[in-house]
Order: sequence, then C-alpha cells, then structure tokens
Amino acid sequence: MGIEFLEAGPERVVGRMPVAGNTQPYGLLHGGASAVLAETLGSVAAAIHAGPERIAVGIEINATHHRSATAGHVTGVATRLHGGRTLATYGIEITDEHGKLVCTSRLTCMLRDR
Repeated sequence: MGIEFLEAGPERVVGRMPVAGNTQPYGLLHGGASAVLAETLGSVAAAIHAGPERIAVGIEINATHHRSATAGHVTGVATRLHGGRTLATYGIEITDEHGKLVCTSRLTCMLRDR
C-alpha cells in the first residue's frame, strides 16, 4: 500500500499513501485502498491510546467516497472522537494533494488486554 506515517499520537495520526499501485481498473484510487488507509491510521491511534499492555481490534468501519484521485498521494488524518477504556472511535478524512476531500471514514476499535 505504501503508507507512510507523518505524525502519530493517541488523539491524532496522519499518514499518506500513493495513488499509483492502489487503483481500480479505471485508474482511480480504489475505495478499498482508502478504507485500508483509514483503518490503518485509526487503528494505530487506538493502539497508542490503549497503551503498551493492551491491543486495539477494529470492530466497525464505514467510508464515504466523495471524489476520485488519479495521481500523486492522498493524506489521511485520524482524529479521536471518543477514547474510553474499552472503545476508541476515530474520524478519518482523506484528501488529495490539492486539499480536496476524497473520503471520510469512521473507525471504532475495541480495546482489550493482551
């Protein structure tokens, strides 16, 4: 997928991914690739929130695809919406290189002891 992390903390994780290599047959960024980026960023944030003695397991994700991307990179920003002891929820916005919204997603992770 080629995801690289730019910032990581329990309240916010930022990463980017190339469009090339993550496209569907029409040459557009694959919706599944957007979901992978969203779940990766949200899961990392939830794991940081959970702490070293716990794990984060995704239990629900949704994604709305607003526009296509055909080249360059997309950037995702996962922002914590809820951070509890057993659940953490993140809103993820994915934008293209022009700052235009490509996808919005929401991920909820269950936090469990190792």
